[in-house]
Amino acid sequence: MDFTRLRPLWSTFALITLTVFVSLTSGCSQNFKDVNDTMSLAFLGEDDASLNAADINQLPYASLYARVEDGPQAFMVLALAEDEPSLTSNPNDSSTKTKTSLQLKWLSSDKGMLVTQAGRLVKTLNLPQGNLVAVESDFTDPLALGLHRSDTPTVWQYTLDWQPGYHYGYQALSQFAPQGKQVIVINEQPVDVLYFIETVSVEKLNISYQNEYWLSPNNGQVIKSRQKPAPSLPYIELTILKPFA
Repeated sequence: MDFTRLRPLWSTFALITLTVFVSLTSGCSQNFKDVNDTMSLAFLGEDDASLNAADINQLPYASLYARVEDGPQAFMVLALAEDEPSLTSNPNDSSTKTKTSLQLKWLSSDKGMLVTQAGRLVKTLNLPQGNLVAVESDFTDPLALGLHRSDTPTVWQYTLDWQPGYHYGYQALSQFAPQGKQVIVINEQPVDVLYFIETVSVEKLNISYQNEYWLSPNNGQVIKSRQKPAPSLPYIELTILKPFA
């Protein structure tokens, strides 16, 4: 895609997403971390969005591709990065090496939002199939600690809240299993990754499902993932094109 073609669309999408951003943050007294003036841009539609590497690199925003189940691929950029407590509140948890963890909020022009923390989807808004409301735990998410480290726990317990329906406080058990090294293509470039499968079990519903993560072998950051946010919600695939620095 020629980058010059994007310029006529820039102001339209920027105006839409700025309006959404203002509505989301109006009346909120929390301090937000500035992310390139907190502007966002998203391309959504019936066809897959696809930008070449030069286009992506010229945009001054962290960006990703997102796909819900077998739907069209959307290009989204980061709207907001907010300091949040890491997914633990237990002072006796020896794994609490990081006291805070950024929640990254990816906003689309149709008011949909995906919120990730350490690569995990922790909240969604305005998705037609339903939404993840919250993820809470007394222990640090292994993704936040870095699964590339040999001493990182591979078992994690947490609770899930999701809609539609009254689904609150469901206990989930997560178990990570390394699957070895792979090479995937990101932003037109081959990337060496560590591949992990996470098996999530929700005993109360007698349900289990698997999430997939492709991580940087250097720092453990999630480069690509395919996650089911909650038992009755569809899978969402995320591919980081330009990471948040």
